[in-house]
Amino acid sequence: MTTRTLAVVSAGLGVPSSTRLLADRLAAATVAALRERGEDATVEVVELREHARDVADALVTGFPNAALRAAVATVTGADAVIAVTPVFTASYSGLFKSFVDVLDKDALTGTPVLLAATAGTARHSLVLEHAVRPLFSYLRAVTVPTAVFAASEDWAGGDGAGQELAARITRAAGELADVVTGRPAAARPADPFTDVPSFEDLLRGTA
Repeated sequence: MTTRTLAVVSAGLGVPSSTRLLADRLAAATVAALRERGEDATVEVVELREHARDVADALVTGFPNAALRAAVATVTGADAVIAVTPVFTASYSGLFKSFVDVLDKDALTGTPVLLAATAGTARHSLVLEHAVRPLFSYLRAVTVPTAVFAASEDWAGGDGAGQELAARITRAAGELADVVTGRPAAARPADPFTDVPSFEDLLRGTA
């Protein structure tokens, strides 16, 4: 069974936070979807709250410290990324964007990414399409069609709201799993002698 690495980026500021809760649910759903497709997965969480000062220092000095380098390596070396941000002032949070700014602009090229966001009201739901998706499109990441937004009512709005959120999570996780499992294995150097005719064919003049 192939084992994939799934990096989860959570930009929530509270402990606990709805952002981390959504991130964990998306990760669990994606692991389940991958297993249904015959692949295993390991999950590595990057909690940006723990790296806030490291990110600020790196933006000022241009040199990330060891802890931030490890976080960056986790994200850029993963088979897929789940990126979840809270909504601040009708856009992604400053911490979320600052971490993205620390990444090399080519580091996520071709990487499958599931986008998600949390906010206090559903009025912010389009932030995923007008702010977050364009950001990852600039980085040339492969974002899955379904982005998951969760407002306060999704957590406390009764069974109907909870079921709708669960359905979005399941759909997005399935899309991410499909992209990950559909990716070809790493290209290996071609054998220069693959198409060389045999000596017998050369003697018969059939090559």
